Amino acid sequence: MSAPTLRLTTAQALVRFLAAQYSERDGVRHRLITGTWGIFGHGNVAGLGQALVEYADVMPYHQGRSEQAMVHAAVGHARRLNRLSAQAVTTSIGPGATNLVTGAALATINRLPVLLLPGDYFASHAVDPLLQQLEHPSAADVSVNDTLRPVSRYFDRITRPEALIPSALRAMRVLTDPAETGAVTLALPQDVQAEAYDWPEEFFADRVWRVRRPAPDPAELAEAVTAIRAAGRPLIVAGGGVHHSEAEDALRALVEATGIPVASTQAGKGSLRHDHPGDLGGIGHTGTAVSDDLARTADLVIGVGTRYTDFTTASGTLFQHPEVRFLNLNVTAFDAHKLAARTLVCDARTGLTELTRALAGHRVDPAYEAEYRRGKERWEEVVEAAYRAGDDSAVPTQTQVLGALDAVVGDEDVVINAAGSLPGDLHKLWRARSPHQYHLEYGYSCMGYEIPAALGVQQAAPGTPVWALVGDGTYLMNPTEIVTAVQERLPVKLVVVQNHGYASIGGLSESVGAERFGTAYRYRAPDGTFTGAPLPVDLAANAASLGMAVLRAKTVRELREALATARAADRPTCVYVETDPAPAAPPAEAWWDVPVAEVSAREAVAAARERYDRAVAGRRHHL
Repeated sequence: MSAPTLRLTTAQALVRFLAAQYSERDGVRHRLITGTWGIFGHGNVAGLGQALVEYADVMPYHQGRSEQAMVHAAVGHARRLNRLSAQAVTTSIGPGATNLVTGAALATINRLPVLLLPGDYFASHAVDPLLQQLEHPSAADVSVNDTLRPVSRYFDRITRPEALIPSALRAMRVLTDPAETGAVTLALPQDVQAEAYDWPEEFFADRVWRVRRPAPDPAELAEAVTAIRAAGRPLIVAGGGVHHSEAEDALRALVEATGIPVASTQAGKGSLRHDHPGDLGGIGHTGTAVSDDLARTADLVIGVGTRYTDFTTASGTLFQHPEVRFLNLNVTAFDAHKLAARTLVCDARTGLTELTRALAGHRVDPAYEAEYRRGKERWEEVVEAAYRAGDDSAVPTQTQVLGALDAVVGDEDVVINAAGSLPGDLHKLWRARSPHQYHLEYGYSCMGYEIPAALGVQQAAPGTPVWALVGDGTYLMNPTEIVTAVQERLPVKLVVVQNHGYASIGGLSESVGAERFGTAYRYRAPDGTFTGAPLPVDLAANAASLGMAVLRAKTVRELREALATARAADRPTCVYVETDPAPAAPPAEAWWDVPVAEVSAREAVAAARERYDRAVAGRRHHL
């Protein structure tokens, strides 16, 4: 007797399937695909577009304005929900599909799940070339969607309806695997999307994907405990894996039991509350003085859920103790083995809990605790000085903008940023009050992430004040989802910091002898350089034209008032402020390797190269 079937198009079957998928961790079930973002064209309008109309009651649809921005929104949504839920993004063939690449790279680098469903050519090749189809002279099965292969954790092109069944199941496995997750792409030829097939009803049954918490190997755990007990100056480096695993309480328990302090990466900040005595703030190039000082003298570095990027390790120059060793707790073996470390390949919460149990009775030397607590107190004075405004009627500096925001936000607020000079200031200075508050995308540091990500976070956490902090350069990259926020009545708060150019890269350019070339938003001067008057671009008017309520602040006092008004607003609201361009943040406490030209006739380059050669000499290879 044959199993019952349903006759549906491939697109209809996919939407029905996605609506029935769930994740589960710790006995709590979550809808896996909470909605689908889409911009329609001839490559998906008659397939997935029609299917989303057909099943609007089970699959929410969100209308985007930019394909890249839709991916960012989905990524922000998944991060807020600790990767237990994700969203899908559908686009047409051609530029709609290639616009996904940046967002896909961001998702995969940050280990965050998103399902991409771009349209594709006709699988039958009955009509070649289609509008927007890339023709490859020696490979008929190549399309622009193949640009998504290197930035996807799983990729397939569905050339027959029945091929969807195994591929969709594989896609869900990758999306829910903590060690494998990232962007998943199912390229959907237009004719196959609309083709009907008799699908087994079982394909549409509710399916639960368990998100595992693998425990540490007993032998690895024993070695880890021995290493920690033997260490005189251990330091924990908390990465994003702490948040993804919801391991904050387990980390705090370990710190309180052992006295081992915690420094955090951009993704891991907030793993401990800022006022916990064991929280030392950020680490690395944009880290605090106390974190980096301890990192230089640590004899054991315990990485928890971190990828050890160049900012974290100060390009290999930070960990300078002659006998320093590493112990890495990570659900991904690839990351656990970095820096020739001892490994604990396991879930962060499970591993930290097991370490705390096995280390019962062990505590670091009281003198070490007293040392890092004094360092923390000294850094708090630095933060207060950076935030303080001596004159409330003055134009604020960028750090004073952060100080004003710090005074307004509550523990539940979310602050989103990704690129420019703000990430460095935030990593050094921001006082995170909850696990979700500090939302920095710094794996890809993608300009244009902040505004759409705020939409995704707001969808995931309705009623939560969500702030997107952007400079003028980032704002100009991707403001289009303001329209979506207005359309969906998502009361996100946008803070636009106007400093007339790429402040971060301008400073870096100057430091490496490139003389701030091409980094200012100014008219050309008579000599042809961009050193004339600032461009008369009114970003506040632009935000207002897209539907936002806009508050302009010219002084520190006005800024505080505007931020408080924005926080209370029930509609999308922008606070626009021009800042004093003078550097106000503390200088970097550790190096970052950006190679300098080895030869040049320009004096600035020669000086920069001399500094570079001195710094690079401190790089270590940990074996």
